[in-house]
Amino acid sequence: MTTTTGTQAAVGTGSRKRILITGASSGLGAEMARMFAARGRDLALTARRTDRLAALAAELEHGHPGIRVAVRELDVTDPQAVGTAFDECRDELGGLDRVIVNAGQGKGARIGTGRLEANLETATTNFLGALAQCEAAMRIFYAAGAGHLVVVSSVTAVRGMPSALTTYGATKAGVAALAEGIRSDVLGSAIAVTTLYPGYIRSEMNEQVADKVRFMVDTETGCRAMVAAIESEVEWAYVPRWPWTVVAPAMRFGPLGYVRKLL
Repeated sequence: MTTTTGTQAAVGTGSRKRILITGASSGLGAEMARMFAARGRDLALTARRTDRLAALAAELEHGHPGIRVAVRELDVTDPQAVGTAFDECRDELGGLDRVIVNAGQGKGARIGTGRLEANLETATTNFLGALAQCEAAMRIFYAAGAGHLVVVSSVTAVRGMPSALTTYGATKAGVAALAEGIRSDVLGSAIAVTTLYPGYIRSEMNEQVADKVRFMVDTETGCRAMVAAIESEVEWAYVPRWPWTVVAPAMRFGPLGYVRKLL
């Protein structure tokens, strides 16, 4: 990567009215839903915690009476359930114009310390779950002849990460490569693919360590940057741009000892 963001897609954002967001019950998914609702978009929200989804849907419909919000319980590690939920959301909203592959897991431990179960859970959710979501989304987009796939990776994807971040970073590198492969398949078409590399954004996943992490930003600031990049339909972007347009390349090419000091 030699630029701070990829090139802009040919298709504008005006046609992306119906947006599906996975992992929408809290954190980045919920905040992005609020921001898209404020822009008048119809939403399909999925997560395992349906009580939170229902509360969020009620909040959005009350605050923005003109929008529609579809809600589905979904465990992204169940591929059949992913396809069914996506199809049901498409049918309820009359189509899907954008899918944001956001659901993720942050568990992990240093490799070789007997915590394989935690690392497997993260790998299954973050990579295999993302693969199932991309399959379901692209099947819908190919049938419609248009759409926008957004895959949420991480700045931890740019380099092998130490300790508890090793598996997490590896899965995020995997989903970034997955998105790039899909992008290659649809070059020149009305289907766009965006890969986001969020920096450290406060969320429920990292709440316990948020005050100890460098470069952490609040949820609203981070999601505002994510939504701006999504709406621009760039091929890829570090979000927020500052400091990650500087820090991420330094992580990518610097010595491992330097990388550890940045974490």
